[in-house]
Amino acid sequence: MADGYYIETVDVEAAPRPTETVHRYERTYGNPTPVGMLAYATVILCSSLLTLHAGNVYTPNVVLLFATFYGGITQTLVGLMEMFLGSVFLTFGSFNFSYGALYLPSIGIAAAYSVDGIPTEEFYHAVGLFLSVWTFVTFIFTIGALRTTLPIVGTLGCTVLSLSCLAANAFTGIESLATAGGVLGICCAFGAYYGGVSMLWTKQTTFSFIRLPPLLLSPSHA
Repeated sequence: MADGYYIETVDVEAAPRPTETVHRYERTYGNPTPVGMLAYATVILCSSLLTLHAGNVYTPNVVLLFATFYGGITQTLVGLMEMFLGSVFLTFGSFNFSYGALYLPSIGIAAAYSVDGIPTEEFYHAVGLFLSVWTFVTFIFTIGALRTTLPIVGTLGCTVLSLSCLAANAFTGIESLATAGGVLGICCAFGAYYGGVSMLWTKQTTFSFIRLPPLLLSPSHA
């Protein structure tokens, strides 16, 4: 001790003390995209089956259950989550809500175009305009997805063709256009099912021989 202080000697040849490694905590998030794809597929499958009058069903109001309470809510929640993951999916949740609103009597859209409870030609033309606008919006998303996966591009492409046929049917009343729209919608649904399942069935959740390849069209950062 010198001058009331302790003097610590240092051995310069001694090995340095090991430094403590601080591990950074990283939060992991589940992938919401498969849920959105499955919801998208289920809504358009139900709508297409009703368009084709499967089971001799000619009143399409049951699509409200899928379009609003499944597709609308689910895809909106998925879209909100995907915004934090660098993707945009919110638009199609809004489409399902707006499409389901056509069949809600409390909103009164169909009633506004009806006379004595019977929809007029103006109503079908208004629906044709509605579908035409959404055809254009879906086309924009199709162009923006050309470097993703084959199921997603195929789903969006079939959706564009299906909505185009249904819009043309609303304007012209040609039944074969509605049939074509329904068939293309079923093709779109199975494309969306494939895309959703290929992301849902991972090596952490199922066996390797069950999993489906994602069918990438291009490296995401090429």
